[in-house]
Amino acid sequence: MHRPLSITGAALVLLLAAAPAAAGDVSCRLDFDMSGWSVFYKTGLGSGRVSCDNGQSRAVTIEARGGGLTVGKSEIRGGRGQFSGVDSISQVLGTYVSGEAHAGVVKSSKAQVMTKGEVSLALAGTGEGVDLGVAFGVFTIEGR
Repeated sequence: MHRPLSITGAALVLLLAAAPAAAGDVSCRLDFDMSGWSVFYKTGLGSGRVSCDNGQSRAVTIEARGGGLTVGKSEIRGGRGQFSGVDSISQVLGTYVSGEAHAGVVKSSKAQVMTKGEVSLALAGTGEGVDLGVAFGVFTIEGR
């Protein structure tokens, strides 16, 4: 009888080890550089790296597109983003819906909050450029 209990115990340990973590248990961060322009239609391209506290990391490309009352040109270096609601690094990839407010002459600051299902991303960065306006659109993160 002791033998079936030890096999059952080993199976339970294996099942618990294979079970996914509770939703949103992984903390992931995006470090990025991005440049773009806008004249009513906004576009921006960049690259970065997503790093998670579970040891996962991945090089990514980022693209922002949208429209609104906006005009200007800017470059963000050393931008940072924080993801919430993540179980795995694979969840950070995809297209987010974004809203943005920005202002700057020579020095430019940007702040964005985006969502993709249950995953959210808050971005902040400073750089150089001339821009003014409010834009809404999509922000896409893809693996490189």
